[in-house]
Amino acid sequence: MRDGSGLTRAMVRVSTSVAHQRAIDLFRAATPDPTASIGAWRDGFEGLCAHFPVPDDARIEAIDLNGVAALKVMAGGVGDADGHAVLHFHSGGYVMGSARAYRNFAVRLSHVCGAPVVVPDYRLAPDHVYPAAVEDAMSAYRAMLDRHGADRLIVSGDSAGGGLAIAVLMAARDTGLPLPLAAFAISPLLDLAGEGESATSLDGIDPLINRMMIVEMGKVYIEDRDPRIHVLASPVWGQHHGLPPLFLTVSDAEALRDDAVRLAAGVREAGGAVELVLAEGMVHIWTLFPFLEEAERSLDQIGRFVRGHFATA
Repeated sequence: MRDGSGLTRAMVRVSTSVAHQRAIDLFRAATPDPTASIGAWRDGFEGLCAHFPVPDDARIEAIDLNGVAALKVMAGGVGDADGHAVLHFHSGGYVMGSARAYRNFAVRLSHVCGAPVVVPDYRLAPDHVYPAAVEDAMSAYRAMLDRHGADRLIVSGDSAGGGLAIAVLMAARDTGLPLPLAAFAISPLLDLAGEGESATSLDGIDPLINRMMIVEMGKVYIEDRDPRIHVLASPVWGQHHGLPPLFLTVSDAEALRDDAVRLAAGVREAGGAVELVLAEGMVHIWTLFPFLEEAERSLDQIGRFVRGHFATA
């Protein structure tokens, strides 16, 4: 389904497949009580991703990006002689997640893109609050520019990492840095105020996320700052002109749906190029789960987008 910004609650159909329920169950098992420590949340996320093995033929290298630790991941058969690369920011609500946890996903992404995928370990809240993640993301981006050049680089992310990817584009534009060939985001978290209509209308349909969770987890990252003013924490509130071509994909059944819908509208109003694809009935960041058929289809769409832009470089 494409560009379905007029969806209503009654129109949304959540997948009832066994595989989709397995993804939901894994998410729920990894999510501790809201009052649990940050350590418990982080351990749960790492445990979730530990279910997804890393293929034996994958090549993984620890690298340094201007002081930001990262993993460079290449699927079997993928080389780096042409200099192309994808810089991907992981999910986790700015409080959890890691490059190590994202190895399986990065291998699959590398395979469909035909290029190395670099996943930085940006600093996490509450140990390091906003703008620490943005600062690390920009350090990583500058290092990737030095290594690959803007004309061989794609920037991406999912969930909070998707918001961080868009923040990098906006910050690079505003500071005069070269922009990448293109960018994509999966279920991007773009509004820590949680003011997208779907944040409340899909409460009870989205099995994992609602507006309270968006706002409260966001406060751990931005503390008492107004997310509408700090646009690098909530990019939907920023200026969307001058961005590279974007590919956005989000589930039509998740609370963050309208973050992507609103960003796409803003980019189009500013004269930019954006493709928005709504995955029907999927759980948040469904692409993380290698056993979902929809994850494979979505990654194939992303791969075509990325390879198409690499072919022009």
